[in-house]
Amino acid sequence: MKQDMIVILDLGSTENARVARAIRSLGVYSEIYPHDTPLASLKAMPNVKGLVLSGGENRVVDGAEVDVEPAVYTADYPLLIVDHPKAPRQDAPAWPQSEEEMKSLLSDFLFEKCHAEANWNMQNFIDDQVELIRRQVGDKKVLLALSGGVDSSVVAALLIKAVEDQLTCVHVNHGLLRKGEPEQVVEVFRNQMKANLIYVDAVDRFLDKLAGVSEPEQKRKIIGAEFIRVFEEEARKLDGIDFLAQGTIYPDIIESGTKTAKAVKAHHNVGGLPEDLKFQLVEPLKMLFKDEVRACGTALGLPDSMVYRQPFPGPGLGVRCLGAITRDRLEAVRESDAILREEFAKAGLQGKVWQYFTIVPDFKSVGVRDNARCFEWPVILRAVNTVDAMTATVEPLEFALLQKITQRIVTEVKGVNRVLYDLTPKPCGTIEWE
Repeated sequence: MKQDMIVILDLGSTENARVARAIRSLGVYSEIYPHDTPLASLKAMPNVKGLVLSGGENRVVDGAEVDVEPAVYTADYPLLIVDHPKAPRQDAPAWPQSEEEMKSLLSDFLFEKCHAEANWNMQNFIDDQVELIRRQVGDKKVLLALSGGVDSSVVAALLIKAVEDQLTCVHVNHGLLRKGEPEQVVEVFRNQMKANLIYVDAVDRFLDKLAGVSEPEQKRKIIGAEFIRVFEEEARKLDGIDFLAQGTIYPDIIESGTKTAKAVKAHHNVGGLPEDLKFQLVEPLKMLFKDEVRACGTALGLPDSMVYRQPFPGPGLGVRCLGAITRDRLEAVRESDAILREEFAKAGLQGKVWQYFTIVPDFKSVGVRDNARCFEWPVILRAVNTVDAMTATVEPLEFALLQKITQRIVTEVKGVNRVLYDLTPKPCGTIEWE
């Protein structure tokens, strides 16, 4: 690694990710480690310039207060000891609440005390990862499930740069992607980047399995399990695959929990692939935050439409076609979503609103079309802003824009006669409906 590094030792703080991001924003690389990381392990890490001891409200575990190995305090590393403001220790100041104050505190530590260089940038990261991937993979072959999402797309671009035709990408079209997304994956990766891309049209297979299933969690399980089966079938057709690439990113690891913090969610992988496939993992993005993943994608030449793709649930449109999925209602979700995204782009809201999409529930209402009674579905619009997806506010859209979107949807989308705008923040509403 070419970059200087600051290690954050987790003493029960809920601020660790925020601190790591703030350090990186100042141009210095940082990583989070458990409080009991041995000094020998710290010394084995390249270019460590200083340690941040980040304490807080979760530092008492099983009735005892956690601490670092005593030798860490007397080692030759500059130390910054800071606690969460809700539970400060007597010998440690609290983390500042404003980003400006935090950056000021960290800047003094990084550059005055640690003498670190601001040499953390995306080109250095890419160069490092290309070297590490080549060292790990050698002349072997790598397999990647390429969904078309940001993380898997950036992993694909990075692996193409590192090992070129040693990579095989499998794109499974389960029929639940947004309009134009499967075509974009083929165009970018097969046609432009010349990747070995296996395109699997599994639309009928997925929708047949989902027919009549209305319970949201059951839909999720079917989609996840069927994806694994399709991917496994394709993997078994290929010879000499030793490595499996995944789009794991740093928040996935952080949210899996530490010794002082409860897990937010399980550390995800491709979905629990059978053990007898016996791949070694390649996870080149596992130390990046989401905004850094996007910066990496841009630096690798991926189109903005892919890099800045909106957050999208794993089951795709399957959880936006409420209740039992039918092909005609699924198409109504896909077409109305495309109209919403197009009109938001025209209105200059693309990139300004965190997430926006449409939902079509499984009930109809009476309306009038061509001077006759019609019985058709409503489309629900959802547009929210959030920092961490734990809470969310609703975007206050101009009424004229809502009218334009409504007119287009009821005119252009078959089977729809009403458009509604969801005004519910999170909490008490969630971002998705299922």
